[in-house]
Amino acid sequence: MANTTLIDRALIRLSGEDVRGFLQGLVTNDTAGELPVWAALLSAQGKALFDFLIWADGDDILLDCERDAAGDLAKRLTLYRLRRAITIEREPDLCVHWAPDGDAGVADPRLPELGRRWLAPANGDEGADDAWRTHRLALGVTEGRAELGDGTTLWLECNAAELNGVSFSKGCYVGQENTARMNWRQKINRRLVVVPVAEGDEKRQVIAYPELGWSVEHRRVENIDPAEAPPWMRGALMPGKT
Repeated sequence: MANTTLIDRALIRLSGEDVRGFLQGLVTNDTAGELPVWAALLSAQGKALFDFLIWADGDDILLDCERDAAGDLAKRLTLYRLRRAITIEREPDLCVHWAPDGDAGVADPRLPELGRRWLAPANGDEGADDAWRTHRLALGVTEGRAELGDGTTLWLECNAAELNGVSFSKGCYVGQENTARMNWRQKINRRLVVVPVAEGDEKRQVIAYPELGWSVEHRRVENIDPAEAPPWMRGALMPGKT
């Protein structure tokens, strides 16, 4: 049996009074519709603090986030909870699973080519994290604080619009004003890109994976060659062209 467990991921369960409504006023994507979706919790300036996938589990919500950030994310959400009758805690009985293809789970909401994802108990395998990272970076998709920055990168610079990580039709959320302004003015001057390490620019580098041959960089748009960008990004680099 192939390894499917993403050991580097964790789940946070939100239960209680209108948890969808609670998140709707905080995160970048629409929690009122079909789940899962990819979303983020931003700073007031619109910079990414945490990114995660949002899953429904009955009336509860599960946040599929990076394990190392789970504690900080839960604390941040608890600050916003105020007096609401909502419980925010780690989910100990389920894990995040991934496969590059097949029929299990659902297609990743960011990009179907990312593969299939589902929540289930751990199956005792050694983990699929290395295979997942290799697959994801090859498609030019970034995630997590080490790649997106810890409150340093604007959410639209993380390619959130192209990867279905933001709703421009929902109500207000933390960081919404600057995010909406950038979108309407089409003022996205920089983007995160994944390039071969040999073609990297250390001044623009966020993190490098030399063992995989990839470098994550925060580059000005005019310094990104559309021909070398992943297909899902090219339209944003060449507006008006198909």
